[in-house]
Amino acid sequence: MDNVRSFAECCEIWDNEGADSLSDLELVLLVKARKLQAYSLETMMDKLRAVAVRRELISQLSSNPAVLSLPYEHLDYDELRGACCENVIGYAQIPVGVAGPLTVNGQPFFVPMATTEGALVASTNRGCKALRDGVKVVVKDSGMTRAPAVEFPSIAQANVFCDWFANLNNLDLLRREVESESRHTKLISVTPTQEGRHVFLRFQATTGDAMGMNMLSKGVERCLIYLQCEFPSMKIITISGNMCTDKKPSAINWILGRGKKVIAEAEVSKQDVQSVLKTNVPDLVELNKVKNLIGSQMAGSIGGCNAHAANIVTAVFIATGQDPAQVVESSNCLTNVEVTEEGNLRITCTLPCLEVGTLGGGTGLPAQKAALKMLNVQGSTCEEMSSENNVLSNAQQLAAIIGATVVAGELSLLASLQSGDLVRSHLRLNRSAPSNVRGDQNSC
Repeated sequence: MDNVRSFAECCEIWDNEGADSLSDLELVLLVKARKLQAYSLETMMDKLRAVAVRRELISQLSSNPAVLSLPYEHLDYDELRGACCENVIGYAQIPVGVAGPLTVNGQPFFVPMATTEGALVASTNRGCKALRDGVKVVVKDSGMTRAPAVEFPSIAQANVFCDWFANLNNLDLLRREVESESRHTKLISVTPTQEGRHVFLRFQATTGDAMGMNMLSKGVERCLIYLQCEFPSMKIITISGNMCTDKKPSAINWILGRGKKVIAEAEVSKQDVQSVLKTNVPDLVELNKVKNLIGSQMAGSIGGCNAHAANIVTAVFIATGQDPAQVVESSNCLTNVEVTEEGNLRITCTLPCLEVGTLGGGTGLPAQKAALKMLNVQGSTCEEMSSENNVLSNAQQLAAIIGATVVAGELSLLASLQSGDLVRSHLRLNRSAPSNVRGDQNSC
């Protein structure tokens, strides 16, 4: 700190010459004195340097230099600002593994999975090997949802308001408001639900290749302005009243869907069940019934009738730049396992609310963009392909690949549970790093 000039000198230099004539420590001095705002440093200087200054600031304010060990170089910070993260101090390193090849609707893919859970990629890869005949997947675009909450002076007025939505002409009026925000947003329905003087409006719309929550939210804002003109006594409580439902488990998503509804099916020969999965068909069927169906119901689980769909969904979400918090509902899955007439195994996974996009948000970051390109789904679907019947859009194809990968993950984990290999494989692949062993043996 001996080489840091006085606050007055630094202020004068900043005003006349800017950041280039000041050291990082002097810039920290100006931030601590509130001459500069820490959150807006990127607008005043080179973005990499702004991150370095903010790291030094946090180190001093917290009296903890640990932040300086967080990696921060070799990242394109132009891609972050205004899109992905604020007050940036670095980035977390998450290894990306690959599972595959996995054939989805006749097309082979190598699926990128970002995870720190040892054995997950290896297990999913084993599932891909067992699925040598591929996975058939159908995808339905349920649409993104947003559900504002409004209030009326009386239940009678709230009831009249709900009746207004039964007129299809009124839906067309709202459709124009929503679609004026984006030509890619297509309103499907608006469903009112009354509770006392409150009404929750569940808007549902397709949003092209974007996950679409922000797109729909802008359209819903326009609709609320229009509705307030039609119903002056209406009070807007919030644009999101939790009947959407976003980033929370809910029966409404499980039943009505949100984003993409994915149904994936595969058949595995009894020979492959024995040679690859090291178990047999009848035992897998019984295990799935007791664990995924009966056990999940005993727990009162919503959307949890599966072995570990969230593991696969999360790993692909992080690799491809999806919103990880939406794993809460996107991993809702029912896994069903049956014996075919030939004695083979049939497995189906149904995910009713898989929320994905191939543009916007984290999908624009270099690493995540590369992962999407690995799957040939990066960006918007080209006009020629989108006009063809039975051709999945990029976002639908990504959903199909995730659904198929969930099948591989479910199949392999169920087999590990049945054969008793789960603990052994985790001890082998998830506990071998010396850094996992703390010096303080009494900490366990």
